[in-house]
Amino acid sequence: MDLLQLLSWACIVFTVGMFTTGLNDLKKMKASQSADNVQFLPFLTTCLNNLGWLYYGILKGDGTVILVNTIGAILQTIYIITYCHYTKEKKHVLSQTLVMVCVLCVGLVYFRLLIPPGQTQLSQLGLACSVFTISMYLSPLTDLVPNTPGIFTSLIRVYLFWRFGAVFENKPAYKLIQI
Repeated sequence: MDLLQLLSWACIVFTVGMFTTGLNDLKKMKASQSADNVQFLPFLTTCLNNLGWLYYGILKGDGTVILVNTIGAILQTIYIITYCHYTKEKKHVLSQTLVMVCVLCVGLVYFRLLIPPGQTQLSQLGLACSVFTISMYLSPLTDLVPNTPGIFTSLIRVYLFWRFGAVFENKPAYKLIQI
């Protein structure tokens, strides 16, 4: 067994192990008959991520990428179905899932019909999958940051003060009162 094959198997074992972390949430949902304390977005983004990387692996012909992401997509689909079964907010969950399916379909049309096959298609798909991988790891933070629009507008204001604050540095914005 050469080093590359050993590394490939280690990648498969550790990545599948990471995908099975959702089994704890599955147990919690089944025990409590509720999905109240379980986040849905990580399951959804991970499933989309797996399907994107699966398509990448198929185009590249990489068996390791295909195997890992097939297992991941199956597990995430099981988690999504279980969550849908136990949640009280079925409309919200189904609308998020519908958006994911639409994103997946648009991506498939884009990469199959608009991008010529070959290295360009593979590199653009790899970039898109990398962005989704980052979003998959950041998605649990959505519950920790409830005021995302406020954070973005604050960052814009800080930038504007930093960029244009020096323009009025010597000239006060108000007139001093003489006593």
